[in-house]
Formats: sequence, C-alpha cells, structure tokens
Amino acid sequence: MTNRPEGDARAARNERREAARQRAQRARTQQKRRQRGTRLGLQIGLGAVLLAAAAVVTLVLVDSVQPAGPGPSTMSQGGITIGQDLKAVDASAAPSPSATDASDPVRITMYVDYLCDTCAQFEAANSDYIASLVDSGAATVDIHPVAVLTNRSQGTKYSLRAANAAACVADRSPDQFWAVNQALFARQPETGTAGLTDAQLERLVTGVDGVQDAAGVRDCIQDQTYAKWVDERTTDVTEGRIPGSSLDAFPGPPLVLVNGKQYELTSPITNDDFRTFVVSAAGATDSTPTPTATPTPSASATPSATPAAG
Repeated sequence: MTNRPEGDARAARNERREAARQRAQRARTQQKRRQRGTRLGLQIGLGAVLLAAAAVVTLVLVDSVQPAGPGPSTMSQGGITIGQDLKAVDASAAPSPSATDASDPVRITMYVDYLCDTCAQFEAANSDYIASLVDSGAATVDIHPVAVLTNRSQGTKYSLRAANAAACVADRSPDQFWAVNQALFARQPETGTAGLTDAQLERLVTGVDGVQDAAGVRDCIQDQTYAKWVDERTTDVTEGRIPGSSLDAFPGPPLVLVNGKQYELTSPITNDDFRTFVVSAAGATDSTPTPTATPTPSASATPSATPAAG
C-alpha cells in the first residue's frame, strides 16, 4: 500500500513522455508534409517558369524566321522605276535594267542608303543631270533603298527607318518618290548620329509637294510596315543577289549601274565623269547633243532623247 502513490506517479510520467513523443512525431510528420508541399510547389513553379521561357524563345525564333511581307507593288524587284515627267513607271512595264537596245531609254539603276555620305555626294553632283535625262524621256532611273548602315546611328536604326519611309511613299504616293528621295538626302544626318526621329521623318516626307495619302504614309512610317522587307532586301543585295547586275558581290552604297554596267566612283565625284560614263554605257557618239542639266529641270527645256558627253 505504501508503494502505490510512487507507482502512480511513475505511470503518469510515462504517459506524459509518451504523449510528448507522439506530439513530436506528429510535428515531424507535419513538417515533412510541409517540406514536400514546398518542394512540389517549387518544382511546379520552376516548371511553369521554364515553360514560359521556352514559349518566349519559341515565339522569338518563329518571329525571327518569319518571311517579310510583300513590298510595295511598285518595287517588285526592290527598286522603284522613275520615268518621264519624273513619275513612277508601272513595274510590269519597266524595261530590263541591263537593256542595251539603242531605241530604249538609258536605264540607270542606283542602290542607295540614306545615311551614306558617298550616296549624298553622288546625289549632289548628278541628281540634276539624271533628272534632266529622265524628265525628257532619254532615261529611266531605278532607285533601290537599302539599309546597310543600320547600326551606324546610335541604335536608332535610322538607315532602316529612312528606307522604310521611302518604301511607304513608293506604296502610297509613287509619283512623288523622286522628290522624296531628294528630300531625304537634303536632310541626311551625319553617320554616327541618332538621325531623324520617326516624327521628323513623317514631317519631312509628307511635307514634300504633291505627296498623296499623307495619313497613310504617316501610319506606314509609325508601324514600320516595310522594315522587315527592307531588311530582307538588304540582306539579298549584300549577299550578291543584285537585280539588274551580273555582279556577284555588293561593293557597298552607292552602287550605280547604267544599262547594267557598274559606274566606278571617282574622288571627288563629278558630273562630268558620270556624263562620260553614261555616254559610253549607252553607246552614244560624241556628236550627239547633250541634255542640259539645270538646278530645276525646266518645262521649256528640250534635251535630246539620247545622252552624250558634254
């Protein structure tokens, strides 16, 4: 009888220890469940992140290999043809760039970049002469805007944006392309600068006299409608696929061809030298009268239909 209280106390302690052990076991079990849940959540979350990343990469890759949309209908070969009265010629009716028939107009073809200093120099020296030939019907000129210098404008891709703006005009207001081409060179920024903003390009292009569908041209510039197409055409040209030429390598802008023959640029670039080349490439004789180039071709001027040396 004297030992019962001690036995009861021992039993109580054992019960408490067992209860504590069971609580600890339950706590460990719950902790393990929480850890498994956390790991599962992390795995699910990581999987979702990886799937999302894979989706983004896939979209980027798909976007990068998507072919560019069609260019302007007036530029089926990458360039627009300007003919008499300095208006666009239907691409389907344009003669071959390498035409040599003496009865055909001389075919001048130019690959230009609107950030190219040498292109601007050629334009300044020869634009009026070319305009006089074309305006009179003695020649046609194909202008191919390319974007070789896209990475030379502090990341703004001015060369590409300017070529896109030119393509927008070829699509929406082709008869004003020649004037817009001149305006872009007149406002050419220096290589290595940011160049004109899209808003400035819009004002410059739509400010040219006679430009039609100004709203459509602005939207086209803002949306970069032909940027991928210009980029694709530039890649073709720089890889040696040059319409109107037998060249297998692109020498860089400006590339100037007369009836398919490459004009070798001089330093300095002069109109006299280019006139001589046009005569030679056209197969004309020294006795043929020369069209008179004036700062603005006059309606009263009556240049000969065949270019010759001055």
